[in-house]
Amino acid sequence: MFRVRFAPSPTGLPHVGNMRTALFNWLFARHYNGKFILRIEDTDQKRYDENALRAIMDGLRWLELDWDEGPDVGGDFGPYFQSKRIDIYHRYAQQLVEEGKAYYCDCKAERLEEIRKEMRAKKLNFMYDRKCRERNISSEPGDTNTVIRFKMPLYGDTCFNDKLRGEVCFDNETQDDIVIIKSDGFPTYNFAVVIDDHLMDISHVFRGEEFISSAGKHKLIYDAFGWEPPQFIHLPIILGPDKSKLSKRHGATAITEFKKKGILPEVMFNYLALLGWSTKDDSEIISRDELIRRFDTDGLSSKSAVFDFEKLQWMNGEYIRMMQPEKLTEILMPLYKKWKWLDNREYNGLYLNRISAAMQERLKTLQDMEKKGFYFFMEPTEYDEKGVRKNFKPDRAKWLREIAEKFDTVDEWGETQMEAIIRDYAEKLDVGAGKIIHPIRLACSGLTGGPSLFEMLEILGKDTVVRRLIKAAEWIEINSGN
Repeated sequence: MFRVRFAPSPTGLPHVGNMRTALFNWLFARHYNGKFILRIEDTDQKRYDENALRAIMDGLRWLELDWDEGPDVGGDFGPYFQSKRIDIYHRYAQQLVEEGKAYYCDCKAERLEEIRKEMRAKKLNFMYDRKCRERNISSEPGDTNTVIRFKMPLYGDTCFNDKLRGEVCFDNETQDDIVIIKSDGFPTYNFAVVIDDHLMDISHVFRGEEFISSAGKHKLIYDAFGWEPPQFIHLPIILGPDKSKLSKRHGATAITEFKKKGILPEVMFNYLALLGWSTKDDSEIISRDELIRRFDTDGLSSKSAVFDFEKLQWMNGEYIRMMQPEKLTEILMPLYKKWKWLDNREYNGLYLNRISAAMQERLKTLQDMEKKGFYFFMEPTEYDEKGVRKNFKPDRAKWLREIAEKFDTVDEWGETQMEAIIRDYAEKLDVGAGKIIHPIRLACSGLTGGPSLFEMLEILGKDTVVRRLIKAAEWIEINSGN
């Protein structure tokens, strides 16, 4: 059985690259009916952040990346936490010491800092001078003055195979005798990751290319135990549209921020799946089930993918347009409540669904509704400045009042009736219908753009439209000095 894992460190908020890695692991497991395991690598207790852990869990749940096994938590699977597996790491580290493959080191921090300064002056990377390597120091349990270091080979090369890059080799002379158990008793990442991946029978490791430099060390630890390493797949970094490393200015915020920006989870899932993986037909709008069916390592690229927030918004808009209005209403309801649009009036489902149908073509994100559709729930308190200069000329006050009077006499309120009234009135004034339509839109919405004017007016209802036309006429009269 293929078994993969997502193993984040809760020291910072999960970003696009983290979640792309989680998603590739998940898709791979689901494609092959394998297992997807969640493991929290929390051995760096000084940098541990509870908010980061919460954000990781929230991001996984938002994308519906469910995991398949772990400690029982109230009848459900919780993630594995490395901090709860300390005895396991100690046991294996002690085995290496007893076999002469690792050793205790009691060098003080001050001595190590001196070595670091000397090597920095020579413009060399820091490497421990292996003073304790052959001293055969012993240590008592709980001794905070010692660490355990792994004995790296002094000569030769260490090679491993990467699915995307082929054989990757390191010169052993450049490798440090790394610490595997710290003085606080916690394992280092390089040691714990090998022990856990072996004990959890991980068959494939999808992770970012920043871990390539550690992979040689991992291979040597696997070799020391006589274990077969998993298949490594080191994914290229994600770039911004300008081809520089992805940063916050490109939108590389915590994954949960995209939810706040109005991105749908199924869109984020779809978009992330295409960052470094592609289908043979280059299709872009792909359902979750179809992605599971198609995903395989053959579609992975060794080139860096580009994260483009504008394209993500485009895809989000495409998904919104494919929705049934009732579904869009359901998704928008929490935002309506957050914006307090439902506080002062009861709105029936038909009204809300008609708004959704009218606005679908206008939304790229759910958040767009706040600025583009507020007028369906509240009176405009101001009018677009450019629209005012162009469409609220002094004579428009008279036009709006006369249109309001005509609308007020209509018995059957509908798009056809309103369009006929406006076009007849434009003909009477001997002006194009647009000269009438634009001031009416601005008066009723405060905006210069939106769905079809006649559809918008029908949804708002006669009383609301007549009231807003008169209010706008009064505003024009006051502000034009008439």
